Amino acid sequence: MQDENLPIWLPRLAGNKGPRFLQIADALQAAVVDGSLKPGDRLPPQRQLAAQLDVDLTTITRAYDEARRRNLLEGRGARGTYVAAPKVELTSILDLSMNTPPPPDGVDFDDMLKQGLSQVLMRADNELLMTYHLGGGSDSDRNAGAKWLEPMFGHLDSRQVVVCPGAQAAIAALILALTEPGDVILAEPTSYPGLRAAATQFGRHLIAVEADKHGMVPEMLEQACRQHKPGLVYLNPTLQNPTAITIPERRRKELASIAKRCNVRIVEDDPYWLLADAPPPPIATFAPEQVYYISTLSKCLTPGLRVAFVLVRNAHERERFLVALRSFALMVAPLTAALATQWILDGSADGLMEGVRNEARLRHRMARDILAGRYSGFGDGLHVWLELPAYWNSSQLARAAASYGIAVTPAEAFETGSGSVNAIRISLGSIKDRGRLQAGLQRLSHLLARRPESLSAAVV
Repeated sequence: MQDENLPIWLPRLAGNKGPRFLQIADALQAAVVDGSLKPGDRLPPQRQLAAQLDVDLTTITRAYDEARRRNLLEGRGARGTYVAAPKVELTSILDLSMNTPPPPDGVDFDDMLKQGLSQVLMRADNELLMTYHLGGGSDSDRNAGAKWLEPMFGHLDSRQVVVCPGAQAAIAALILALTEPGDVILAEPTSYPGLRAAATQFGRHLIAVEADKHGMVPEMLEQACRQHKPGLVYLNPTLQNPTAITIPERRRKELASIAKRCNVRIVEDDPYWLLADAPPPPIATFAPEQVYYISTLSKCLTPGLRVAFVLVRNAHERERFLVALRSFALMVAPLTAALATQWILDGSADGLMEGVRNEARLRHRMARDILAGRYSGFGDGLHVWLELPAYWNSSQLARAAASYGIAVTPAEAFETGSGSVNAIRISLGSIKDRGRLQAGLQRLSHLLARRPESLSAAVV
């Protein structure tokens, strides 16, 4: 570690080589690379460096922020700012198992986050951001929710929108509000694992209804409704998780008609509608009193934005839903809700969404090229459902992939019935760097081309 009495590090600036804060950050990075600055060296205080370089304090602050973003610096409170130790990669796992939005190219997310929070803190009452709120969201939050849902439904009465801390909380609250212990919930044979987790926890019975290449089969739904008298039907109709099937409009109308005829309610969990290319209208447009519509920001903007909007038309059932929600999740964190509202109302959410959509489509093209002959995706959304050759089964393939440093999700994780589908889900957004994603897909493609018996017993 450097002696505090040694001369401080001082970069050289040139007037014609770009913004000064970037010049300072670049010079700092070069000094770390060539060893002039070593891990543990203390950097000059920002005001001192600003005076030495004859620049304003904001320039130095931006330079240090950029250097932190590059993992070059670490703050130690009152002790100052120090050169960070290089990050150690603790695992080489390439994670293709977690369905998260990919980081969009050309969108400065760090700056967007800082600007959004700055606007929130400038315009909001800070005390209100740090206290309890009744569930369901503020008027501003519900107005933002109504605006978020406009592409699906057009103009909405914001009083019909409930703000929730994520889609999983919304699903759990709907199960509690609309069903009783022992009730049946109908779903497709492969479905969102969070549904199974909530149904099991609450003592509800999950029964699979046959599906085909267009989603749940209407005749089989009607038969199941008459046989089991379900409390709910769960559907994820757009770019379904995990199969990536989008139910076409005609079938959506048929399913809505059955729901009305059998007087059964549908939970329409639709996180990917805004990522899809020309998706059909939601089922809720064809049976507005029968369907509870969920749209979450976590699956199409960023996972940390734990905000979901639930459209519940009936005032009495909306209150029942809120009572159930409050029993385990009093409210969305006010700061998180305020940031979501700020981004939706100022247009930032639309820009981020467009970036995520473009990045996802680019990654699908990559997957189609690498998994040629096996790729069966639709070119949009966050994941691919890959049916396996007969010589692999999905759990066996997942274990073998893990030994090759790749995480994928086998079909068993999504099963709601006794039937087994020989497939894996490949998520395209969880690896930030495209080069690492490409490496993971190539490694997986090579593994798929081999038979299990050609690998060591320890691998499979």
